[in-house]
Amino acid sequence: MKITFLALATAVIAAASGTTYAQQAQLKPGDGMPRVSTEMYSATDGSLIPYYKTADKNGMLVIFSCNTCPYVVKNEETIRKTIAYARQHHVGVAIINSNEAKRDGDDAFDAMKGYAAKQGYTVPYLMDKDSKLADAFGANHTPEVFLFSNQNTLVYKGAMNDNPATPAESKVSYINNAIDAMIAGKAADPAATKSIGCSIKRK
Repeated sequence: MKITFLALATAVIAAASGTTYAQQAQLKPGDGMPRVSTEMYSATDGSLIPYYKTADKNGMLVIFSCNTCPYVVKNEETIRKTIAYARQHHVGVAIINSNEAKRDGDDAFDAMKGYAAKQGYTVPYLMDKDSKLADAFGANHTPEVFLFSNQNTLVYKGAMNDNPATPAESKVSYINNAIDAMIAGKAADPAATKSIGCSIKRK
C-alpha cells in the first residue's frame, strides 16, 4: 500500500499531539443534517436526548462550545443573545461540548452543569461523547455554529459575528442575518465564514 509523505506526516503529528482528527470533511451549505443517533446527556437539566430533537418549526442551530476557551468566554454575551434571537424566531438550539480530551478536567460533565447554570442556559448543553457529533459535522473550533433549515439542510456555518476576537466591536451578526434570510426563504449571504476560536480537544 502506498503511503504519501503528507499522510505519513499528518499521522506522525497527530500521534505526537495525542489528537485524533475528524475523518469527515466539514459540512458545506446545502448538506443535510447528520443523523448521529447517539443520545447525549444535557448539563442543563440532566436529560438524555438526541441533539436533533431540539429543532423547532423553523429549523435548528447547533453551537459547538465549551467551558473555558477564551473565545467562548469573550463571546458569552453573544451566545446568550444568539440563543434568544434563534428561539424568538422558532429556531431550536443545542449547545455541544465535544472536548473529550478534557472530560476529566475543565469539560467534565459536572463542570458543564456548573457552567450551564452560571450562564443561565435554557437550551440543552450536550456532552458529545468521543466527539462523535463534532466528527460528523467536521467541526473544529469553539465557538462554531451550524444553522439548519426546517428541511434539515445546512444554510450557514462558521462564526456568529464579524469580530469573534473582540465581539463588542462587531458590526455584523452573521448568524442573525442567516436566520432572517432562512425564514424569508432566501439564501444566507454569506453562507459560510471562517470560525475563529480554540480547537476542539479530541482524544
